[in-house]
Amino acid sequence: MHKIKAVIFDMDGVLIEAKDWHYEALNRALKLFGLEISYAEHLTTFDGLPTKKKLEILSIDRNLPKALHNFINHMKQQYTMEIVYRSCKPRFYHQYALAKLYKEGYKMAVCSNSIFNTIDVMMQKAALNNYFDFYVSNEDVKNGKPDPEMYQKAIAKMGLKPKDCLIVEDNENGIKAARASGANVMIVKEVSDVNYENIKEHIAKFEKEEL
Repeated sequence: MHKIKAVIFDMDGVLIEAKDWHYEALNRALKLFGLEISYAEHLTTFDGLPTKKKLEILSIDRNLPKALHNFINHMKQQYTMEIVYRSCKPRFYHQYALAKLYKEGYKMAVCSNSIFNTIDVMMQKAALNNYFDFYVSNEDVKNGKPDPEMYQKAIAKMGLKPKDCLIVEDNENGIKAARASGANVMIVKEVSDVNYENIKEHIAKFEKEEL
């Protein structure tokens, strides 16, 4: 039987309930210049994309001056951190799941369209940082999700093949990236779906499919 040897996690919407945090922080930065996006736009167009990509879309669709991108991005990251320090807390079922998987010898990593500092701080605040071999951020790749580059880089860094890995994702852009990498994909709707029993069920299912 083929064994899955690694679990690679997206972060927002998977390990951290941060989707609304990014929406709130980006809008706070955009409002400095009299612009904002609706929640419907956030869910259908912007969810899961790097901030730089979001701003590129806004320049095309809303004529946002490109000269403002760096400043808005900087302010968005600052506002995000304020929310993280206020709201990001450990969840027992995530700690339990990762502790069990770690003890069982699975390699683990986080691949997120966030910048490295955001990943690092969130994982520390969620008390999950000790379980991961490494993080891959949008600063580590040329193309963020939905491009598979991030996941391909993580799989290669682990010295594994795509079929050796389970990727846990929640949004359309991330799912596209995960599937394009060739790995096994576990799709979740809520952060509470990311628990030990659910992960192990998916691992068993994908290992069985390899027979």
